[in-house]
Amino acid sequence: MLKDRVGIVFGVANKRSIAWNIAQAWHHAGAKLAFTYQGERLRENVEQLSASLGAASPVFSCDVTRDEDIQAVFDQAAAHFGKIHLVLHSVAFAPREALGGRFIETSREAFRIAMDVSAYSLLGIARAAAPLMPEGGSILTLSYYGAEKVVPHYNVMGVAKAALEANVRYLAHDLGPQGVRVNAISAGPVNTLAARGIGDFGDMLKYHAEHAPLKRNVLGKELGDTGVYLASDMSSGVTGEVIYVDCGYNIMGM
Repeated sequence: MLKDRVGIVFGVANKRSIAWNIAQAWHHAGAKLAFTYQGERLRENVEQLSASLGAASPVFSCDVTRDEDIQAVFDQAAAHFGKIHLVLHSVAFAPREALGGRFIETSREAFRIAMDVSAYSLLGIARAAAPLMPEGGSILTLSYYGAEKVVPHYNVMGVAKAALEANVRYLAHDLGPQGVRVNAISAGPVNTLAARGIGDFGDMLKYHAEHAPLKRNVLGKELGDTGVYLASDMSSGVTGEVIYVDCGYNIMGM
């Protein structure tokens, strides 16, 4: 389904990462992949996961707050692959103190950091990726329901995800003429490294499972399957969309 497609995956931290579930699904569908990591602390994890795919998957350092780092990733990808077809953006961060208490107490600096890392980075990555996508392709990012409705303790990340979803629509408009589609998956809560920084996250998981129509939390495989759909020609007419994969939680009023 993704045979002869080349993808770059931003945001794998460990085997629990949503990005890893999607990367595995892309790999099993036939794609060749490269990965990025930020900081030496994550390098070994990403290299081990990359190696576990049993293919020559290069691993590049990238701090998404630095345009020169982003450009370096795509320069290296161009040298290694020539061209690319897929990009996965699974990058989000806000200072821990901004993910608890009252949103109104969010500092200017915490707001800036959350928007830069979690929203602007998609724009920077798409801009650097586009010249390497002459055959068209798919750019995919990850959002959450907190972009649309208030989720206690999600706070500034909800605002950043709302900006991210707006980015998806504007980038879809800009890149559509060259056949590049841009979409987001809005995943239900998943017990990832990043999610553990959200206050009362365990309660969030329990509440979601109790109130979602399917009466459970989403599975990593389900996110991976949706990632393959959005990366493949099966979704060739879909762009600028936010696809909910949350066991139906988003449809509920009460």
